[in-house]
Amino acid sequence: MKYEVPIWEKSNLNLEEAATYSGIGINKLRRISDKEDCSFVLWIGSKRLIKRRKLDEYIENTYSI
Repeated sequence: MKYEVPIWEKSNLNLEEAATYSGIGINKLRRISDKEDCSFVLWIGSKRLIKRRKLDEYIENTYSI
């Protein structure tokens, strides 16, 4: 039996989930998270995960993307 955790309960999201969750496009998320000072990206080798709570904070404090 496979258990699916809802997106809003996950602590880390892949790019597709983060795009669905935030309404920001995958390409835009990729460009933002490529920056060295991005606080909401978690790299596991070459795999990119988005820290959901940090992404929420980033969106709250950003005027324009």
